[in-house]
Amino acid sequence: MTPPLSYLQFHALFVAPVLAALALTATYRLGSRRAVLSGTALLTGLAVIYTIPWDGALIRRGVWWYGEGTVLARYWSIPLGEYLFFVFQTVGVGLWTARFRVDTDRPLATPLPTRLVGLAAAGAVAAVGLALLRADAGLYLGSLLAWSAPILALQWGFGWHFLAGERRTVAAATLVPTAYLCGIDSIALELGIWTLSGQYTTGYAVPLIGLPVEEAVFFFCTSLFVVQGVVLYVWLLDRWH
Repeated sequence: MTPPLSYLQFHALFVAPVLAALALTATYRLGSRRAVLSGTALLTGLAVIYTIPWDGALIRRGVWWYGEGTVLARYWSIPLGEYLFFVFQTVGVGLWTARFRVDTDRPLATPLPTRLVGLAAAGAVAAVGLALLRADAGLYLGSLLAWSAPILALQWGFGWHFLAGERRTVAAATLVPTAYLCGIDSIALELGIWTLSGQYTTGYAVPLIGLPVEEAVFFFCTSLFVVQGVVLYVWLLDRWH
């Protein structure tokens, strides 16, 4: 059966209006408008470039697929709507993060042992991901964690102590978009716009909404990347100036 919405129609209904609202009501408490927007633009480009190989590989492997008639065009196996999602999520989370304040007075200088703690934490994420990859059921979650680890290593190695000091901002800026994206993703799965493979997922789901845990972890990690990236970027610019 053909799903009632295409990927692009899904964006038009659930993603674009929220993005427009964030843009029209944007406030820049985090840092200057220029700093926030330049940081968000940089992260958007990096998100697209970094996500394409991983996303395309999992699509070709059959970890998820799209309903009949839901995809207008594909590039390197990835639907146009997916590319738009990479952009929409990054921009939306960046604009949401801009509403929060951080204290950028902390010095950039960081002792090596402190940096190593952040790198070790990212290494632990990578280790869990690689362990999950030993079984087919761990392919999505394991590859996601392994893919996430290099980004976390860069961010945590540079400034995990600063992020920890701003944990309330980081948490609020991350969890709200994560919750919204989980909610609309559960709708898309229910409508059959895309479908996850039972072979390559763990079978665990988020209570109440029944969302596969892999999807929730994906939205959490990618939102966290953007939040941490924008916060660290603003901190770096403020200290340099």
